[in-house]
Amino acid sequence: MEAIIHYLPDLLLAYTICGLSILSPGPNVLAVMGTSMGEGRRQGKALAWGISSGSFLWALMAWAGLIAVIAAYAAVLVAIKIAGGVYLLWLAIKAFRSAAQATEPIARTFRGAKDLRAFFLRGLTIQMTNPKTAFSWIAIMSLGLDANAPLWVGLAIVFGTILISAVGHQVYAVVFSTQPMITAYRRGRRWIQVSLGAFFCFASFKLLTAKT
Repeated sequence: MEAIIHYLPDLLLAYTICGLSILSPGPNVLAVMGTSMGEGRRQGKALAWGISSGSFLWALMAWAGLIAVIAAYAAVLVAIKIAGGVYLLWLAIKAFRSAAQATEPIARTFRGAKDLRAFFLRGLTIQMTNPKTAFSWIAIMSLGLDANAPLWVGLAIVFGTILISAVGHQVYAVVFSTQPMITAYRRGRRWIQVSLGAFFCFASFKLLTAKT
C-alpha cells in the first residue's frame, strides 16, 4: 500500500498527460475528426481503434526499452527525463501557437478506404509511422518510472494510458459525427489549447526537476 501511495502522483500525472495529449489535435486526432465528419461514425470509430492499437504497441516498446536501458545504465534515465521534459515543453509551445491561430487545423479524411478493416489499418499505419509518437510515449513513461520502480508501475502506465487512448479516440469519433459538437469544439478551441499549453509547461517542469 505504501508503494502505491508513493507512485500514485506520478501515475496520475502520466495519465493526465496522455489524456491532454489526445485533446491537442495531432495527425491521429485530425484523422479521426475528418473521417467521422466526412465518412461517418462507424468509419471514424474503426480508424480510432487502429490508432489505439498502434498506441498500445508504442507504449509496450517504450516501456520495454526504458526498462532495458535503466537496467543496464541507470544514469541514462536522467538524460531520458531531460529529453521528455523538452518534448513536453515543445508540446506546450505547439498548443500556444495553435491557440493563436484564427482557425483550427484542417481535419483529414480517407475516402479511398473501402471497408471498416481498411479504416482500422489506416489508423494503425498513421500511429506506427508517426515518429513523434515515440517521443510522446517515452515522455509519458519517464514521468512514472525511476531507477527503482517495480514492474507493476510500468504495467500500470501501459494499460492505464492505453485505456485513456482508446476511450479518447472513440469519443472523438462519436463527437465529430454530430454537427452541434463540432460547432461547440470550434468555439472553445482556443481556451482548450491555452489550458493544454499551461499544463504541458507544468509537466515539463515536473519532469526536468524530478529526482531519479
